[in-house]
Amino acid sequence: MQLTFCGADLEVTGSCHLLEHNNKKYLVDCGMFQTSHFIDKRNYEPFPFRPSEIEAVIITHAHLDHIGRLPKLVHDGFKGKIYANLATVDLTRLMLLDAVEIMRYNQKKYADSMLFNEDDVKAVGRQMVGLDYDKKRRLLKDLFFTLRDAGHILGSAWVEIEGASKKIVFSGDIGNSHVPIVCETRPLGAIDYLVMESTYGNRNHESVENRIYLLQNAIIRAVLRGGVLMIPAFSLERTQELLYEINNLLENDLIPSVPIFLDSPLAADATDVYKKFPRYFDEAARYLVSKGDDLFKFPQLQITRTSEESKAINNVPPPKIIIAGSGMMNGGRIQHHLLRYLPDNKNMLLIVAYQAGNTLGRRLLQGEKRVRIYGQEVQVKAEIKAIGAYSAHGDQNKMVEWVKEAKKIPWKIFLTHGEKEGMKALEKRLKKETGAKVVLPDFGMKVEL
Repeated sequence: MQLTFCGADLEVTGSCHLLEHNNKKYLVDCGMFQTSHFIDKRNYEPFPFRPSEIEAVIITHAHLDHIGRLPKLVHDGFKGKIYANLATVDLTRLMLLDAVEIMRYNQKKYADSMLFNEDDVKAVGRQMVGLDYDKKRRLLKDLFFTLRDAGHILGSAWVEIEGASKKIVFSGDIGNSHVPIVCETRPLGAIDYLVMESTYGNRNHESVENRIYLLQNAIIRAVLRGGVLMIPAFSLERTQELLYEINNLLENDLIPSVPIFLDSPLAADATDVYKKFPRYFDEAARYLVSKGDDLFKFPQLQITRTSEESKAINNVPPPKIIIAGSGMMNGGRIQHHLLRYLPDNKNMLLIVAYQAGNTLGRRLLQGEKRVRIYGQEVQVKAEIKAIGAYSAHGDQNKMVEWVKEAKKIPWKIFLTHGEKEGMKALEKRLKKETGAKVVLPDFGMKVEL
């Protein structure tokens, strides 16, 4: 086997790995590069391989940094099957169509080029094959793969690829521990190589219990001073977790009853997909569903799908809560709310998602007092708070323990999907506590397995 690193190398976005075996080529993920601009210029560049030569693609989950270049791959000549969990198939369509809408907006507003269109997304859909967890699938006579629950978002998987004498795992994104709705990350078996994410390689999250307290406290603080609580959230998993926990807080009279807006058509559609696949929920969530509880619906919640409904939020006097995409604030409806509400010190911005370098969210998190949104300079007077435990990514402790609890420690670990500082910290701990050889591959690096 030969492995080539084609994305998310010494950075967080653009996940793409090329695996070659017996003169056949396979991809694990084909993600979009994302920085401060929605479409990084690197996405338009040719792939470092010929798409027509790829036999199949295996997708770990439906975030754009793992699926966002699939339409380009198909458009450029890929004809094979795209394997993913059943829920991931549905979510991939939603995420890619939403990306088309964002690109079309940016094309009109900034004269940006479209990376792909609806026809390309439809083509991707025709090539996708939905699979369940833990079902071994043959690629070649001596090459198999299996999807295992990663506990990151609905349908997320880590991929186990087994040859005649070697077994390699691609982690995709590994989920946080003890979070609601999704199941815990499946433990590793006996493997030889591990390609592992390192998003939070140098950080550990607050406890789940503490994050609920912090959410409760943020809501109460914003409401008591008559402000607006803005929560930028990824449409997949983060939004559903927030709705689940806010619902619980309201049902137990632990927060004031105020208007809550889910201002994201994508998040609303994604929530519908969640409702379709309760068999992938954890035991507690499945129990509530079996009792007839709607985990994502409560009287205070208003879902705004149209632009007119979104604009009407402005007419509702505070206090109020607005949950909107995008999670890193580099696009989406959250920008309109930031433009309106950041200059008022009664308001609060609650950051519950990872903020990649050079995004608007990262700049706000780092304390910048003036930012530009839609070409306007905005003074930041609103309170900025962050809750790390809402990350859908496992922290440093989670990643190290996941490796340590494997049936056989992999002798070599390749760290991807992280920033260099975090990767170095995780490398140090992994070497010390597992004895594995740890590599930080550069883009284009090839290794023989």
